[in-house]
Amino acid sequence: MDIEDLRTFVEVADAGGISAAALRLGLSKSIVSRRLIRLEAELGVQLLARSTRGASLTEAGVTLRDHAARASAEIAMAEETILHESELRGRLRVAVPLSSGPIHFAPVLADMAQSHPQLQIDAAYSDRFIDLIAEGFDCAIRVGALRDSNLIAKRVGMIYGKLVASPSYIAKHGSPETPDELATHQALIGNEAWRFMDGEEVVTVQPQGRFKADNSKALASAAAAGVGLAYLPDCVTYEYLASGELVPIMTRYPLPAGVVHVVRPNSPHPARKVRILSEFLAESLAREKPEWMREAVSA
Repeated sequence: MDIEDLRTFVEVADAGGISAAALRLGLSKSIVSRRLIRLEAELGVQLLARSTRGASLTEAGVTLRDHAARASAEIAMAEETILHESELRGRLRVAVPLSSGPIHFAPVLADMAQSHPQLQIDAAYSDRFIDLIAEGFDCAIRVGALRDSNLIAKRVGMIYGKLVASPSYIAKHGSPETPDELATHQALIGNEAWRFMDGEEVVTVQPQGRFKADNSKALASAAAAGVGLAYLPDCVTYEYLASGELVPIMTRYPLPAGVVHVVRPNSPHPARKVRILSEFLAESLAREKPEWMREAVSA
């Protein structure tokens, strides 16, 4: 019995269909289908009930899935033990936030690619919430509070931000001094509540405003145009602060640092490439802050 056929079957079972599994594996649907047909022929049973709506596991498929997953995991562990110092190979498909990804995380992915020339890195930059299993990703880099899910999360570091506004907005509407005063201001709304530190306590505010976007760069542009207040990471506002288009406000109530996690589908044995990505990110975020971040934090 071919181990790759078993691994492919597990991916199909977990992804819920051939198309999703093919995307996750980086293979064509025809290759995935051939592997499944070969496995079914070897076992003499039907593992998938195929229809125009997709594929579902048969009773035999349900039984085989757990055994195949354990066998695949054991083989993977053996390979990693034997080849621990070898180059990473295959494909790493990772979802990265668009707002902070190009500055914070793209250099880390580039370093990983340089260190492992046999590894194919496929990074998708988006601020929308990506379903890792349905869309075939090995892992995702996420910043801030995590949604409840069955994903496994590993904390790898922190990033920082601040509340900002344009001088024109401040001249017209004034600058809030406390979280309570935000209710009288126009907020540029992203995906989360706003949180501020009042000493050791966290104060949470539900922002109100007429401008909403799921992309931090769009919010920064609107803030620079004087539309409202924006709650943004330093890597997005740095150039605006340097040019004077935006200024930090309500500095007595700093933003809590954003926690960075690598999240992956639930599996007892994470892929080595995901573990190494986590190590690269943790090392990068633990280094001394780059000049742009030091300036932004002290502004």
